[in-house]
Amino acid sequence: MQTHLGLNALVYGVLSLHCVYVNAPTRLDRGRRADSASGSSIGEFEPIPLDLEAMDVAAPCTSSSVDSSYGSDSCPDGSSSIADSLHPSIGSAIYKHSYERGRRYHYFRNGKYPIPNDDREQDREDMKHALVLELTDGQLIAAPITDPQRIIDLGTGTGIWAMEVGDKYPMAQVVGVDLSPIQPVWVPPNVSFIIDDIEDEWITSTGVYDYVHLRTVLQFVDPVKVLGRCFANMRPGGWIETGDFDGDIHCDDGTMPPGWPVKVFWDKLAEAMPLSTDAFTDDTKERRDMQVVRRTGVLLAQAGFVNVAHKSYKVPIGIWPANKTMRLIGMYMRQVMRDFFEAAALKPYQTLGMSDDEISAFLATVQTAIQSCHPRGVHAYTKYYIWTAQKPAQ
Repeated sequence: MQTHLGLNALVYGVLSLHCVYVNAPTRLDRGRRADSASGSSIGEFEPIPLDLEAMDVAAPCTSSSVDSSYGSDSCPDGSSSIADSLHPSIGSAIYKHSYERGRRYHYFRNGKYPIPNDDREQDREDMKHALVLELTDGQLIAAPITDPQRIIDLGTGTGIWAMEVGDKYPMAQVVGVDLSPIQPVWVPPNVSFIIDDIEDEWITSTGVYDYVHLRTVLQFVDPVKVLGRCFANMRPGGWIETGDFDGDIHCDDGTMPPGWPVKVFWDKLAEAMPLSTDAFTDDTKERRDMQVVRRTGVLLAQAGFVNVAHKSYKVPIGIWPANKTMRLIGMYMRQVMRDFFEAAALKPYQTLGMSDDEISAFLATVQTAIQSCHPRGVHAYTKYYIWTAQKPAQ
Protein backbone atom coordinates (compact mmCIF):
# COMPACT_ATOMS: atom_id res chain seq x y z
CA MET A 1 0.00 0.00 0.00
CA GLN A 2 1.36 3.38 -0.95
CA THR A 3 0.86 6.27 1.41
CA HIS A 4 1.47 9.94 0.86
CA LEU A 5 3.40 12.82 2.31
CA GLY A 6 0.13 14.69 1.73
CA LEU A 7 -2.48 14.52 -1.01
CA ASN A 8 -0.93 17.45 -2.78
CA ALA A 9 2.68 16.29 -2.91
CA LEU A 10 4.68 18.09 -5.57
CA VAL A 11 8.00 17.34 -7.13
CA TYR A 12 9.21 20.92 -7.41
CA GLY A 13 12.63 21.36 -8.97
CA VAL A 14 14.77 19.78 -11.59
CA LEU A 15 14.05 16.09 -11.95
CA SER A 16 16.04 15.54 -15.13
CA LEU A 17 19.74 14.84 -15.14
CA HIS A 18 19.92 16.71 -18.46
CA CYS A 19 19.11 20.08 -16.91
CA VAL A 20 21.91 22.59 -16.65
CA TYR A 21 22.83 23.62 -13.13
CA VAL A 22 23.15 27.35 -12.66
CA ASN A 23 24.60 28.42 -9.33
CA ALA A 24 21.82 30.30 -7.60
CA PRO A 25 23.42 33.47 -6.24
CA THR A 26 23.10 33.81 -2.52
CA ARG A 27 22.44 37.13 -0.86
CA LEU A 28 25.47 36.87 1.41
CA ASP A 29 29.15 36.06 1.21
CA ARG A 30 29.16 32.78 3.09
CA GLY A 31 32.92 32.84 3.66
CA ARG A 32 34.57 30.42 6.01
CA ARG A 33 35.60 31.59 9.42
CA ALA A 34 38.87 33.45 9.53
CA ASP A 35 39.53 32.47 13.11
CA SER A 36 38.60 28.90 13.98
CA ALA A 37 39.62 29.38 17.60
CA SER A 38 36.71 31.66 18.32
CA GLY A 39 35.67 30.10 21.56
CA SER A 40 32.09 29.92 20.39
CA SER A 41 31.63 26.26 21.15
CA ILE A 42 30.48 25.07 24.53
CA GLY A 43 32.12 21.67 24.68
CA GLU A 44 32.12 18.81 22.22
CA PHE A 45 29.34 16.40 21.35
CA GLU A 46 28.10 15.01 24.62
CA PRO A 47 26.39 11.61 24.83
CA ILE A 48 23.18 11.95 26.80
CA PRO A 49 22.50 9.10 29.24
CA LEU A 50 18.82 8.28 29.04
CA ASP A 51 17.04 5.73 31.19
CA LEU A 52 14.26 4.76 28.80
CA GLU A 53 12.66 2.25 31.14
CA ALA A 54 12.38 4.86 33.86
CA MET A 55 10.81 7.23 31.35
CA ASP A 56 8.19 4.63 30.37
CA VAL A 57 9.06 5.23 26.74
CA ALA A 58 6.64 4.05 24.10
CA ALA A 59 7.74 1.89 21.20
CA PRO A 60 9.21 3.76 18.23
CA CYS A 61 6.89 4.74 15.42
CA THR A 62 7.33 2.20 12.63
CA SER A 63 3.78 1.92 11.41
CA SER A 64 4.11 3.87 8.18
CA SER A 65 2.61 1.69 5.46
CA VAL A 66 4.39 2.36 2.21
CA ASP A 67 5.09 0.93 -1.18
CA SER A 68 8.14 -1.31 -1.31
CA SER A 69 8.67 -0.72 -5.02
CA TYR A 70 10.97 2.23 -4.43
CA GLY A 71 13.21 2.31 -7.49
CA SER A 72 14.26 3.86 -10.86
CA ASP A 73 17.42 4.21 -12.84
CA SER A 74 18.36 7.70 -11.73
CA CYS A 75 20.23 6.79 -8.55
CA PRO A 76 23.89 5.81 -8.48
CA ASP A 77 23.00 2.37 -7.18
CA GLY A 78 20.46 1.74 -9.94
CA SER A 79 17.40 2.24 -7.76
CA SER A 80 14.67 4.72 -8.51
CA SER A 81 14.72 8.39 -7.72
CA ILE A 82 12.74 9.59 -4.74
CA ALA A 83 10.92 11.99 -7.01
CA ASP A 84 9.65 9.12 -9.17
CA SER A 85 7.80 7.71 -6.17
CA LEU A 86 5.71 10.83 -5.59
CA HIS A 87 2.24 11.94 -6.60
CA PRO A 88 2.78 14.99 -8.86
CA SER A 89 -0.99 15.58 -9.16
CA ILE A 90 -1.17 19.19 -8.07
CA GLY A 91 -3.77 21.85 -8.49
CA SER A 92 -2.87 25.46 -9.10
CA ALA A 93 -3.48 26.19 -5.41
CA ILE A 94 -0.01 24.91 -4.56
CA TYR A 95 1.49 27.98 -6.24
CA LYS A 96 -0.81 30.45 -4.52
CA HIS A 97 0.06 32.55 -1.50
CA SER A 98 -2.01 34.28 1.14
CA TYR A 99 -1.42 37.87 2.23
CA GLU A 100 -1.91 39.53 5.57
CA ARG A 101 -0.75 42.92 6.90
CA GLY A 102 1.56 43.44 3.97
CA ARG A 103 3.32 40.07 4.32
CA ARG A 104 3.03 36.96 2.15
CA TYR A 105 2.38 33.49 3.61
CA HIS A 106 2.10 29.97 2.24
CA TYR A 107 -1.33 28.99 0.92
CA PHE A 108 -1.02 25.20 0.98
CA ARG A 109 -2.11 24.12 4.48
CA ASN A 110 -2.79 27.79 5.16
CA GLY A 111 -1.91 28.82 8.71
CA LYS A 112 0.18 25.76 9.50
CA TYR A 113 3.40 27.78 9.61
CA PRO A 114 2.94 31.26 11.09
CA ILE A 115 6.00 32.89 9.51
CA PRO A 116 5.88 34.69 6.10
CA ASN A 117 7.55 33.31 2.98
CA ASP A 118 8.15 36.56 1.08
CA ASP A 119 11.49 37.96 -0.10
CA ARG A 120 12.20 39.58 3.27
CA GLU A 121 11.83 36.26 5.02
CA GLN A 122 13.87 34.45 2.39
CA ASP A 123 16.69 36.95 2.91
CA ARG A 124 16.49 36.26 6.64
CA GLU A 125 16.62 32.50 6.07
CA ASP A 126 19.71 32.81 3.88
CA MET A 127 21.39 35.04 6.46
CA LYS A 128 20.58 32.48 9.15
CA HIS A 129 22.23 29.84 6.98
CA ALA A 130 25.35 32.00 6.71
CA LEU A 131 25.28 32.50 10.48
CA VAL A 132 25.18 28.76 11.17
CA LEU A 133 28.05 28.13 8.74
CA GLU A 134 30.16 30.74 10.53
CA LEU A 135 29.21 29.28 13.87
CA THR A 136 30.12 25.71 12.88
CA ASP A 137 33.25 26.54 10.90
CA GLY A 138 31.56 25.89 7.58
CA GLN A 139 30.14 22.52 8.57
CA LEU A 140 27.04 21.51 6.61
CA ILE A 141 26.61 18.16 8.37
CA ALA A 142 27.68 17.35 11.92
CA ALA A 143 26.52 13.73 12.04
CA PRO A 144 29.27 11.14 11.43
CA ILE A 145 28.19 10.07 7.95
CA THR A 146 30.68 9.25 5.20
CA ASP A 147 28.90 8.36 1.96
CA PRO A 148 25.18 9.20 2.16
CA GLN A 149 23.10 8.11 -0.82
CA ARG A 150 19.71 9.57 0.13
CA ILE A 151 19.33 12.78 2.09
CA ILE A 152 16.15 14.64 3.01
CA ASP A 153 15.93 18.21 4.31
CA LEU A 154 12.69 18.82 6.20
CA GLY A 155 11.50 22.42 6.23
CA THR A 156 13.98 23.27 3.48
CA GLY A 157 12.81 26.88 3.05
CA THR A 158 14.79 28.51 0.24
CA GLY A 159 16.59 25.21 -0.35
CA ILE A 160 20.01 26.74 0.18
CA TRP A 161 21.23 23.97 2.53
CA ALA A 162 19.92 21.20 0.26
CA MET A 163 21.65 22.68 -2.78
CA GLU A 164 24.98 23.09 -1.02
CA VAL A 165 24.79 19.52 0.28
CA GLY A 166 23.90 18.36 -3.23
CA ASP A 167 27.09 19.99 -4.46
CA LYS A 168 29.15 18.42 -1.68
CA TYR A 169 27.73 14.93 -2.26
CA PRO A 170 27.14 14.76 -6.04
CA MET A 171 26.41 11.01 -5.94
CA ALA A 172 23.71 11.42 -3.30
CA GLN A 173 20.07 12.15 -3.97
CA VAL A 174 18.89 15.17 -1.98
CA VAL A 175 15.24 16.05 -1.42
CA GLY A 176 13.97 19.21 0.26
CA VAL A 177 10.42 19.41 1.65
CA ASP A 178 8.53 22.57 2.54
CA LEU A 179 5.04 24.06 2.62
CA SER A 180 6.11 26.95 0.37
CA PRO A 181 7.16 26.75 -3.31
CA ILE A 182 9.96 29.29 -2.93
CA GLN A 183 12.95 27.21 -4.01
CA PRO A 184 14.98 28.03 -7.16
CA VAL A 185 14.07 26.39 -10.44
CA TRP A 186 17.68 25.73 -11.40
CA VAL A 187 19.28 23.40 -8.91
CA PRO A 188 21.99 20.73 -8.91
CA PRO A 189 20.87 17.69 -10.93
CA ASN A 190 20.78 15.49 -7.82
CA VAL A 191 18.47 17.86 -5.90
CA SER A 192 14.67 18.06 -6.03
CA PHE A 193 11.99 19.71 -3.92
CA ILE A 194 8.59 18.59 -2.67
CA ILE A 195 5.83 20.92 -1.52
CA ASP A 196 4.11 19.10 1.32
CA ASP A 197 3.47 18.79 5.03
CA ILE A 198 6.16 16.82 6.87
CA GLU A 199 3.67 15.80 9.55
CA ASP A 200 1.79 13.70 6.98
CA GLU A 201 2.79 10.16 6.13
CA TRP A 202 5.68 10.04 3.71
CA ILE A 203 5.28 8.61 0.24
CA THR A 204 8.67 6.91 0.05
CA SER A 205 9.29 3.35 1.15
CA THR A 206 10.29 2.68 4.72
CA GLY A 207 14.00 2.52 5.37
CA VAL A 208 14.98 4.90 2.56
CA TYR A 209 17.07 7.75 3.96
CA ASP A 210 20.66 7.64 5.16
CA TYR A 211 20.45 11.12 6.64
CA VAL A 212 17.60 13.40 7.75
CA HIS A 213 18.19 17.10 8.39
CA LEU A 214 15.96 19.57 10.24
CA ARG A 215 17.04 23.12 11.03
CA THR A 216 14.83 25.42 13.15
CA VAL A 217 11.84 23.22 12.37
CA LEU A 218 10.85 21.38 15.54
CA GLN A 219 9.51 24.54 17.24
CA PHE A 220 6.79 24.82 14.59
CA VAL A 221 5.65 21.20 14.25
CA ASP A 222 4.53 18.28 16.37
CA PRO A 223 8.00 16.94 17.26
CA VAL A 224 6.74 13.54 18.37
CA LYS A 225 4.94 12.95 15.08
CA VAL A 226 7.74 14.30 12.88
CA LEU A 227 10.53 12.40 14.63
CA GLY A 228 8.41 9.26 14.40
CA ARG A 229 8.06 9.79 10.64
CA CYS A 230 11.81 10.27 10.39
CA PHE A 231 12.54 7.05 12.27
CA ALA A 232 10.14 5.01 10.12
CA ASN A 233 11.60 6.29 6.86
CA MET A 234 15.30 5.98 7.68
CA ARG A 235 17.58 3.10 6.88
CA PRO A 236 18.97 1.10 9.81
CA GLY A 237 22.17 2.84 10.85
CA GLY A 238 21.07 6.14 9.32
CA TRP A 239 21.55 9.46 11.08
CA ILE A 240 19.25 12.34 11.97
CA GLU A 241 20.39 15.86 12.80
CA THR A 242 18.41 18.79 14.20
CA GLY A 243 19.58 22.36 14.71
CA ASP A 244 17.60 24.81 16.84
CA PHE A 245 18.01 27.99 18.83
CA ASP A 246 16.97 27.62 22.45
CA GLY A 247 14.25 30.28 22.32
CA ASP A 248 15.64 32.32 25.20
CA ILE A 249 17.96 35.25 25.86
CA HIS A 250 20.96 34.97 28.20
CA CYS A 251 23.52 37.32 29.73
CA ASP A 252 26.49 36.39 31.93
CA ASP A 253 27.79 39.76 33.07
CA GLY A 254 24.74 41.64 34.36
CA THR A 255 24.51 44.06 31.43
CA MET A 256 20.97 42.95 30.53
CA PRO A 257 18.47 44.99 32.59
CA PRO A 258 15.31 43.43 34.06
CA GLY A 259 12.40 43.58 31.63
CA TRP A 260 14.68 44.11 28.64
CA PRO A 261 12.26 44.24 25.65
CA VAL A 262 14.15 41.66 23.57
CA LYS A 263 13.92 39.15 26.41
CA VAL A 264 10.24 40.02 26.89
CA PHE A 265 9.64 39.44 23.17
CA TRP A 266 10.87 35.85 23.40
CA ASP A 267 8.95 35.21 26.59
CA LYS A 268 5.75 36.46 24.94
CA LEU A 269 6.43 34.40 21.82
CA ALA A 270 6.95 31.25 23.89
CA GLU A 271 3.57 31.98 25.49
CA ALA A 272 1.79 32.78 22.21
CA MET A 273 3.04 30.03 19.91
CA PRO A 274 1.22 27.15 21.64
CA LEU A 275 -2.04 29.09 21.29
CA SER A 276 -1.69 29.99 17.61
CA THR A 277 -3.52 28.37 14.70
CA ASP A 278 -3.04 24.62 14.22
CA ALA A 279 -0.78 24.51 17.26
CA PHE A 280 -2.56 21.57 18.87
CA THR A 281 -2.38 18.06 17.44
CA ASP A 282 -4.92 15.47 18.50
CA ASP A 283 -2.61 12.49 17.98
CA THR A 284 0.12 13.38 20.46
CA LYS A 285 -1.33 16.37 22.36
CA GLU A 286 1.83 18.28 21.46
CA ARG A 287 1.78 22.06 21.11
CA ARG A 288 4.28 24.36 19.45
CA ASP A 289 7.22 24.78 21.78
CA MET A 290 9.79 27.50 21.10
CA GLN A 291 12.11 25.85 23.63
CA VAL A 292 11.72 22.28 22.35
CA VAL A 293 15.50 22.03 21.94
CA ARG A 294 15.75 21.51 25.69
CA ARG A 295 13.97 18.17 25.39
CA THR A 296 15.02 17.13 21.89
CA GLY A 297 17.34 14.45 23.27
CA VAL A 298 14.51 12.80 25.16
CA LEU A 299 12.21 13.04 22.13
CA LEU A 300 14.82 11.41 19.90
CA ALA A 301 15.25 8.54 22.34
CA GLN A 302 11.50 8.11 22.65
CA ALA A 303 11.27 7.87 18.85
CA GLY A 304 13.68 4.93 18.96
CA PHE A 305 17.01 6.57 18.15
CA VAL A 306 20.29 5.67 19.84
CA ASN A 307 23.70 7.34 20.15
CA VAL A 308 21.96 10.60 21.01
CA ALA A 309 24.44 13.46 21.37
CA HIS A 310 24.48 17.23 21.19
CA LYS A 311 26.74 20.22 20.82
CA SER A 312 25.81 23.74 21.89
CA TYR A 313 27.09 27.14 20.84
CA LYS A 314 26.83 30.61 22.28
CA VAL A 315 25.40 32.96 19.67
CA PRO A 316 26.03 36.61 20.53
CA ILE A 317 23.41 39.20 19.66
CA GLY A 318 25.05 42.31 18.29
CA ILE A 319 28.64 43.47 17.91
CA TRP A 320 29.76 43.35 21.54
CA PRO A 321 32.21 40.37 21.33
CA ALA A 322 35.92 41.17 21.06
CA ASN A 323 36.58 38.18 18.78
CA LYS A 324 36.10 39.23 15.16
CA THR A 325 34.37 36.02 14.09
CA MET A 326 31.96 36.13 17.00
CA ARG A 327 31.35 39.80 16.26
CA LEU A 328 30.40 38.86 12.68
CA ILE A 329 28.10 36.12 13.99
CA GLY A 330 26.60 38.64 16.40
CA MET A 331 25.97 41.07 13.57
CA TYR A 332 24.22 38.34 11.60
CA MET A 333 22.18 37.29 14.62
CA ARG A 334 21.06 40.82 15.40
CA GLN A 335 19.79 41.28 11.85
CA VAL A 336 18.17 37.83 11.79
CA MET A 337 16.33 38.71 14.99
CA ARG A 338 15.34 42.19 13.82
CA ASP A 339 13.74 40.71 10.73
CA PHE A 340 12.17 37.95 12.81
CA PHE A 341 10.42 40.24 15.30
CA GLU A 342 7.64 41.37 12.98
CA ALA A 343 7.50 38.10 11.04
CA ALA A 344 6.99 36.04 14.18
CA ALA A 345 4.76 38.41 16.14
CA LEU A 346 2.10 39.37 13.60
CA LYS A 347 -0.02 36.22 13.92
CA PRO A 348 0.91 34.61 17.26
CA TYR A 349 0.66 37.80 19.34
CA GLN A 350 -2.99 38.16 18.35
CA THR A 351 -3.71 35.09 20.47
CA LEU A 352 -2.56 37.10 23.51
CA GLY A 353 -5.30 39.64 22.87
CA MET A 354 -2.95 42.31 21.53
CA SER A 355 -4.29 44.70 18.90
CA ASP A 356 -2.32 45.61 15.78
CA ASP A 357 -1.43 48.98 17.30
CA GLU A 358 -0.25 47.35 20.52
CA ILE A 359 1.87 44.86 18.60
CA SER A 360 3.42 47.63 16.50
CA ALA A 361 4.20 49.76 19.55
CA PHE A 362 5.76 46.83 21.39
CA LEU A 363 7.87 45.82 18.39
CA ALA A 364 9.17 49.38 18.13
CA THR A 365 10.54 49.14 21.67
CA VAL A 366 12.09 45.75 20.86
CA GLN A 367 13.79 47.10 17.74
CA THR A 368 15.22 49.99 19.74
CA ALA A 369 16.41 47.72 22.53
CA ILE A 370 18.34 45.33 20.29
CA GLN A 371 20.43 48.23 19.03
CA SER A 372 21.95 48.43 22.51
CA CYS A 373 23.85 45.16 21.94
CA HIS A 374 27.30 46.72 21.58
CA PRO A 375 30.53 46.70 23.65
CA ARG A 376 29.28 49.33 26.10
CA GLY A 377 25.71 48.06 26.12
CA VAL A 378 23.91 44.76 26.62
CA HIS A 379 26.03 41.62 26.17
CA ALA A 380 23.17 39.28 25.35
CA TYR A 381 23.31 35.96 23.59
CA THR A 382 21.18 32.98 22.72
CA LYS A 383 22.22 29.36 22.25
CA TYR A 384 22.19 27.09 19.22
CA TYR A 385 22.00 23.32 19.69
CA ILE A 386 22.83 20.58 17.22
CA TRP A 387 21.42 17.18 18.14
CA THR A 388 22.48 14.01 16.34
CA ALA A 389 21.12 10.49 16.73
CA GLN A 390 21.22 7.17 14.91
CA LYS A 391 18.61 4.61 13.97
CA PRO A 392 19.71 1.24 15.37
CA ALA A 393 21.47 -0.97 12.83
CA GLN A 394 19.20 -3.90 13.69
